[in-house]
Amino acid sequence: MNILVVLAVAIVFGLLRFRRAGLLAWAGAWWVGVYVLLRFGFSAPIPASVVSLYMGIVSIALLAYVSSSEERRDEVSRPLVRFMTEKRYTALLGATVLAIPALAAANVYVRMNVPLEPPLFSRTVHPASPSEITVHDKKIDLDTAENPFLRLERTNPGEFRTHVENGRRIYYRNCVFCHGDDLSGNGMFVHGLDPIPTNFTDGTIAGLRDSFLVWRISKGGPGLPEEGGPWDSAMPAWEKLLKEEEMWEAILFLYDYTGQKPRAREETAHQ
Repeated sequence: MNILVVLAVAIVFGLLRFRRAGLLAWAGAWWVGVYVLLRFGFSAPIPASVVSLYMGIVSIALLAYVSSSEERRDEVSRPLVRFMTEKRYTALLGATVLAIPALAAANVYVRMNVPLEPPLFSRTVHPASPSEITVHDKKIDLDTAENPFLRLERTNPGEFRTHVENGRRIYYRNCVFCHGDDLSGNGMFVHGLDPIPTNFTDGTIAGLRDSFLVWRISKGGPGLPEEGGPWDSAMPAWEKLLKEEEMWEAILFLYDYTGQKPRAREETAHQ
């Protein structure tokens, strides 16, 4: 998280508490504070559609809270009634009445007049991976690494299915929101992402080594190579949240679900 943004929000809340702000001020501060945290508080960008979804939930929750008792309703309504009825606020009230529709119209105008332009750069969907990565202090040679659970499909099918099931749970707890219920890249957050999440069902992963996938999963968008950029990926570095074994199990599930096999490692011919 962005510590400076979190600290700024905390300072504002502290000032409101010090000044004994009213319920209306607190409700507004909570709404703005949550928006600022969602919009600017995370190093990995949150899709605009997700921000809108959460802000809708926050708005409903705040409205329910301030209207949950007659005392709270009165505390919120009193400053609003004074603002709309006292003569000293007449000029400010008039400016507010004009500003609200003006801002709404300006927002519509800006959105309708965004120029449609082609990208200024070409994006490599599957960039070349490095030869080696470090995950949880362990070095993984991406040229030789293979899924440690894949061999169990032949030697111990029961244990293999256990790891596939673990991978299924990991996927639906963490990845489904972007990559979708059916792994086709159509998750609920997809409309706010650029580039859109990988479609695992179109045969693409059959052309990739499983070690490539563990690199992309572990390092996420922040680990994409600079020479292929600029990138605008919201995929987090899952090594911060998952164990290495869990990432391999998720990869095992991807191939099992789609009926695909990872691309075999090329053998160098020796003369």
